Amino acid sequence: MASFSIISKLLLILLTTSIATALPDNKPVSGQINSNSVLVALLDSHYTELAELVEKALLLQTLEEAVGRHNITIFAPRNDALERDLDPLFKSFLLEPRNLKSLQTLLMFHILPRRVSSPQWPSLSRHHHRTLSNNHVHLTVVDAPTLRLKVDSAEIVRPDDVIRPDGIIHGIERLLIPRSVQEDFNRRRSLRSISAVLPEGAPEVDPRTNRLKKPPPPVPAGAPPVLPIYSAMSPGPSLAPAPAPGPGGPRHHFNGEAQVKDFIHTLLHYGGYNEMADILVNLTSLATEMGRLVSEGYVLTVLAPNDEAMAKLTTDQLSEPGAPEQIVYYHIIPEYQTEESMYNAVRRFGKVKYDSLRFPHKVVAQEADGSVKFGHGEGSAYLFDPDIYTDGRISVQGIDGVLFPVEEPPATEIKPASPVVKKVAKSRRGKLMEVACKMMGSRFTSCQ
Repeated sequence: MASFSIISKLLLILLTTSIATALPDNKPVSGQINSNSVLVALLDSHYTELAELVEKALLLQTLEEAVGRHNITIFAPRNDALERDLDPLFKSFLLEPRNLKSLQTLLMFHILPRRVSSPQWPSLSRHHHRTLSNNHVHLTVVDAPTLRLKVDSAEIVRPDDVIRPDGIIHGIERLLIPRSVQEDFNRRRSLRSISAVLPEGAPEVDPRTNRLKKPPPPVPAGAPPVLPIYSAMSPGPSLAPAPAPGPGGPRHHFNGEAQVKDFIHTLLHYGGYNEMADILVNLTSLATEMGRLVSEGYVLTVLAPNDEAMAKLTTDQLSEPGAPEQIVYYHIIPEYQTEESMYNAVRRFGKVKYDSLRFPHKVVAQEADGSVKFGHGEGSAYLFDPDIYTDGRISVQGIDGVLFPVEEPPATEIKPASPVVKKVAKSRRGKLMEVACKMMGSRFTSCQ
């Protein structure tokens, strides 16, 4: 239906121009077309999808003037290329009214202001021709395995399909997209993704006041996460806030995985901590989880036992399922501590209990011999190599022993006490009552 409306418009223009030329006082118009024009042939051919785009782009008058001045060449994509092969998002972008200039540039990119038939196609080298959009297309010939004509990267599937005195139409396999239109489309698509609104949950009502709960204030960039670290640990989906901004990763976020790999390499280069590094490398899920926690804004302090301490582990201590993970979890403190900060803490408070990722067990630290001692009794370990790795997010402190949580004794059952039998004491008579009873006898009920 759209092609018939375009034909009617062109016939009306043709009628008015022919009448104007018939009048003696009027001069011929340079932009006039006749029924044998290549534009009429385009509208009446099997390139109807392209003809509809020409009408929506408001290019009829521009093309009429181009036909009046030049002998043109049109590279027309087949209907299938515009109906099924074209990206729907790109097609909707072209049809938006605010993108009219991009649509006009795209269509004028398919028209040369000169006539180039297939016998005139350059055969020796790559020739470029300026289009009506002031861009250039390259005409090439591919002779293997068969002779094929190409314009840019699109193959000519119908060479010399429509030939008219004022122009020629070649059928091509797909749409030609100039770089400026592609960049405009990419820019609009990226702006759309940036301006997307994140979904918000339904408002909550405070049961005490029957009023809407106020949302929490926004977390400033670089602030510690709102939720505790245990909410972000596996298993289960992460409940941690958005990644904290920082210099190490894309979009200026901390790259936790890179930092974990960095401190493992530091352990290997430092020497004496190969066993701990091997455990972290082999326990891929543990290293990945540590990297994710750091990316989400959490900080960690790793108490790394040296090789001599790891060699003292028995088979029984490592044979239970998940034992290596539990051992490493107990050596990770969800705080950022250095040798100086821990020593100052134990000097001031005498004994400090640090949380560990092996919830709810805590690591006890105290001062001993001018250093920091972790644990109790024979299972204790000293801070042996301080500040092996410190980057503001992960701190690695070398210790000379493997720590194990102290098993708390089972709570003793408290037997319920035997019921107490209350003895009711007999009421005592006063001296005056006893004398009265002796004198009056036992006639009164109170004397019985």
